[in-house]
Formats: sequence, C-alpha cells, structure tokens
Amino acid sequence: MLALMIAAFGWVSAHAQEVRSGAARNRIDLAIVSRTVFYLPLWLAAEKGYFAEEGIDLRIEVFDNAEKINEALRSGAVQIAMSTPESIMADALKGGSLRVVAGNAGRLPHFIIARPEIRTIADLRGKTIGVLSDQEGTTHLVPEVTRRAGLKPGDYVVKAVGGAPTRWRLLRSGEIDAGLQPFPLSYEAEAAGFSNLGPLSGFVPEWQFTSVNVDMRWAEANRNRLTAALRALRRGLDAIAVEPATAAAVAARELKTSEPLAARAIADTARLGILTPGMEVSLPGLKKVHEALVAAGLVASEPFDAGRVVDASFLRASR
Repeated sequence: MLALMIAAFGWVSAHAQEVRSGAARNRIDLAIVSRTVFYLPLWLAAEKGYFAEEGIDLRIEVFDNAEKINEALRSGAVQIAMSTPESIMADALKGGSLRVVAGNAGRLPHFIIARPEIRTIADLRGKTIGVLSDQEGTTHLVPEVTRRAGLKPGDYVVKAVGGAPTRWRLLRSGEIDAGLQPFPLSYEAEAAGFSNLGPLSGFVPEWQFTSVNVDMRWAEANRNRLTAALRALRRGLDAIAVEPATAAAVAARELKTSEPLAARAIADTARLGILTPGMEVSLPGLKKVHEALVAAGLVASEPFDAGRVVDASFLRASR
C-alpha cells in the first residue's frame, strides 16, 4: 500500500510539473517602457484576444526604465520587449545576443514641452531637461535640438527621470523645466498652459524610436512562439484602422486620458507615420540611431550594417 501511495504521489507531482511547465511554455512576459500611444497595437491585440488565439498567455509589465528591460531580457525574466533600440544595437555590435526583430515607432512622436515661462529653445539655458535614461531613447537627441539655438551640453542639465508620464508629473511639480512629451500628454500640457517649442521630428525626421527586441538565445529556442506573438501584434496594428472606436477606448483607458484626446493622438500617429506599416524596421531611422551612438562613443565608428542588429526572419515568418 505504501508503495502504491508513493507511486501515486510521484505521478501527481510529475503531472503537476507538466501542467506548470506547459503553462510556462504558453506564457510570454512582455516589457514596455511606459504608457504611450505607440503601444496601442499591443494593448489592442490583448484586448481583442489575438494573443490568446495564438495560444499565448501574455503578461505586460511597465518598467519605466530601459536599462532594466535589457537586464530582464538577458536573464529571461521577460521574453520580448517593446522598447528603445540603442542598447540593443550596442550589444549586438559588440557580439551580444540581443536583437531587434520588428519595428514599432519608426518616427518620433514627441514635442518639446517646457514650463510656461520658457518660450524658445534658447530659454533652456541653465534649465533641467528630463529624459528617459542616461543612454537610451531621446537622450541622444537633446544636443541636436539645443545646438540649433547655440546651446552647448554644458549650458543645461540633462536628468534621467523615466518615461513620459513621469516627465509630465515632474514638469508639473517644477522638478524639471522641459521634457520631450508624446501625444496625448503634449495636448494636456498645452491645455495646462505649458509651452510647446515644436515637434522633435522637425529636428530629427528619421529615428527608430521603439522596436520589438529579444534575446536570441530565447528566440531561437522558441521560434514558433515569437512568430505567433508578432502575428498577434500585427493584427493589433491593423485593428487600429479597422476599429477606431475600440482603439480610442483602449487607448484612453491605458493612457489614462479622455477618448477625444486618445482619438486625436491616434489620428496624429497615423498622419505623422509614427507606427511603421507591417511592423517593419525603419532602416533610415536605425541608421540615424547608429550615428548617434557613434557620436556618443558608445559603439565603434564603422559603417552601419543592419544585418548585425536586426533579425527579420521572425517577422517574415509571421506573415
């Protein structure tokens, strides 16, 4: 009897392990930087059940820190990241395992938002500009903006504070004087009396702002899962145009704004071509990122080779 009980317990334990491992195989933890409109394809795909239809149990985590996302990719804590490509590129060019597998925001959706008393770029002298992080995203673009007004990096302070919602909070509290804000936060800032010093795309027309990133050690071992996730994301991207009312409702909920402002942000996203068609990577935008990394001394000065940074095979397979 004891032997039978031990055997039965062993089977139950093994079965439970199988169930747990099966759930783990179906689960994907996906990291994003903050709550901004270019994540709408992801939120809409989840809302419409596209990931579930692909057999994926999706968990979305907001990090508000790009460096931590890359650490999580390497450790396997998250399997996919929709985040900035700068450190992905630096890692890939140095022989690392991180890669870009699809595009997301292929142009910059930001406006230069400043305290009400700041009326021009030149007025940023001696001021504090809030950015995402020390080495990611729009951080590399601040000098391109300020030098147009004759300012040098030492003429102002650049402070890493986190994503766009955090920057908006710090702008209102006076802890920073300016920040690069995407819509609809830029709309809210203007309505509150803050200065809009112009679109960032007016200074930098081409820039791969966010992309879909992975650690190839996981991706190669889970090709079908990654392909399925990209397929769900593409369906979410397509659904924005097909179901505008649902898209606006989901965006309003996730961005914590009104549906009219969400609908305006979606319309401006389409008008400005922020989200790349078919989730393709913007090669001119990625090349511009490479130029910024070279200028900052973060990668070697050599001709840009997209094949060392991008693996497009997963996106092709998703079609």
